[in-house]
Parts: sequence; structure tokens; C-alpha cells
Amino acid sequence: MNPKSLDHLRDLLKGKDEKIVKLLNERARISLEIGDTKKEEGLGIYDPSQESRIYARLSELNEGPLTENSLKNIFTEILSASRALQAPASVAYLGPEASFTHAAARSHFGRSTLFSPGSTIFDVFDRVERGKADWGVVPVENSLEGAVKLTLDRLLATPLHILGEIFLRINHSLLSTRKEMNGLKRIYSHPQALAQCQEWIRKNLPHCSLHETDSTAKAAQRVMEDGDGAAIGSSSAAALYGLTVISEGIEDNPSNITRFLVIGRDENGPTGRDKTSILMGTRHMPGALYSSLQPFARKEINLMKIESYPIKGSMWEYLFFVDFDGHVKEDKILECLEDLGRHATFIKILGSYPMGDPEP
Repeated sequence: MNPKSLDHLRDLLKGKDEKIVKLLNERARISLEIGDTKKEEGLGIYDPSQESRIYARLSELNEGPLTENSLKNIFTEILSASRALQAPASVAYLGPEASFTHAAARSHFGRSTLFSPGSTIFDVFDRVERGKADWGVVPVENSLEGAVKLTLDRLLATPLHILGEIFLRINHSLLSTRKEMNGLKRIYSHPQALAQCQEWIRKNLPHCSLHETDSTAKAAQRVMEDGDGAAIGSSSAAALYGLTVISEGIEDNPSNITRFLVIGRDENGPTGRDKTSILMGTRHMPGALYSSLQPFARKEINLMKIESYPIKGSMWEYLFFVDFDGHVKEDKILECLEDLGRHATFIKILGSYPMGDPEP
């Protein structure tokens, strides 16, 4: 047989497939043993730190032609199937199905996970806090529109921890039961989606009234019952709900990325490439914030984000959400936080977790 013939090449692939299936099942059996050991030691089946180390090692091993992202996507599903073998696991997300939060959750946890939609961000937190879901995924900020205030509100009060972060590039489409824009009177979507497409709306549908919904997927559901309406959402929502994509890529800025948080009851161990998020309060006096940031400078800790957050009921007083490089179990981070405690009036550690990739 010609070594370059199609039949010969397919025979080679068949042999590789047989080996892959055998190795995957061998891996699955080891994964089951790991699951039993975790149960005996009282450990959870989802370990973001360990999974981060797996992805890092895969990146080192990869010699191509598979891209790093392609290999990671394959192993996301392998890890998802392994978790499902160890124990049933559920993830709450801001729904309904086909929302951008759903897409982020699925990209992180894989398709072998049981996903349950929450009607609001508060509902997602509540389900995880009450043990109705193992973990939750919520949006926290957008590269164009800034923080999602409802998520910050719940982070202030919740006993849950941040376990991970997910970055998702957002591509908006105009969805409707109609085939074209003529005759449209209303546009539905999440407030941030409407804001991210405001220039496009102004140029193309200036006469339409805007209506806010809890998610882009809920907007798609509303449009199913409104023949004169359109939704701003994902193309996957159009496919799921039987809508027409009238126009794609309608976001005003193509560099439109949303950051999501994974929340849960456990805590992570360090990986060597971690981020920590805290909430802190400062004294209401000149120079208070500057003094509170000095411990980070003294320990040469990289501040990655700082955002003010108004205290309800206290006009012109603020808390600050801070992201910085490192893990709370590192000595220099512990020393920094101890020093910070002498300047800040309030500190809440929201979680230490593996850094996500901001360029998905």
C-alpha cells in the first residue's frame, strides 16, 4: 500500500485512536482511585490549583502541531469527564442557557458537568451558599464597561471564596424572529450588552426603545414572544431559541472581554502563578489610601486592579476591591496583609486562585 495513500493514512489514524481510547480509560481508572482517596481525606473533587498545574505541564510538553489552546480544550473535557466519574458535580451560572456566563462556565468546567441556570447573580450565590450547587460562575467585570456591581455586592457579604477566573471574548449579535431590521421597535438585553453596542444601536436602530433584562439569554427568550423586538446576545442563543441572526459583531469595540469568577466553599493551594482578591476599607482622611497601599510597595507586590466601591448608607465613603499577584499562603503576602491591617479599617480576603488567561 502506498504509504501516502488516504487508506494507509486512515489506517494509521485508526491505530492511534485505539491507543488513545485505551490510555483514556487507563487514565479514568486512576482518576477513580484519586476520587476515592479524596473522599477519604475529605477533599473536594474540583481542585483548580491542580488543574492549573496540569495545563501548565501540558503546555511544556506540547511540541505541536496542536496549538496550546486546542490541547487545553481537549483536556478540559478529559478533566470534566474525570470529575463526573468521581462524583456528580453541579455548577450554577447566570442563565438561562446560552448566556455568555453559560459559555464561560462550560469552557472552564467542560460538558460533562451538570449546569443549573440561576435567574439572577444573587440566585447563583444563594444556590452555592445553600449547597444546591457545588460551584458558581458569575460575571465580575467587562473590559469596556467596568465592574458588575451586583457581583461586588455579593462578594462583600458572602462566606464563599473565589476559586478561579475565566476570561471570555464577547461577540454580540442582533437576534429576532424577523429576517431584517425593518419594523423593529424594541431591543432587549443585559445592561452591559446594551452599553457595549450603544454606538451601533444609535447608527442602525435609533428609533428603537431599549429594555434591560437579567441576561442576554433572557433577552432572546423575550424576543420569542415579541415579533417587533430584537435581542442582543450570542449566536448560540439564536440557535437554541430558533431566532434569526440579523447582524453579527455589533459590539462597538472588538476588544470586548468579560471576566468571570468561579465561586465555591473550598480554598485553593498555591500554584506559583496566582492572584489574590481582597476587599479593604480605609480611614476617611487625606492620604489614607496611599498609606494602605504602601505595604504592597514595600514587599514589591504587583497590584493588578484597584476599584472603589461606595459603602451603602455612608455618602462619599468607599471600600476598595484589590487584585494583586501572589497567594495568601506565601510569606511575603502574609506579611503584607499583616502590615496592611495596621492601616486599613477593614480587610476581607475574597480568595487566592490560579490566574486566568486574559487573551482567550
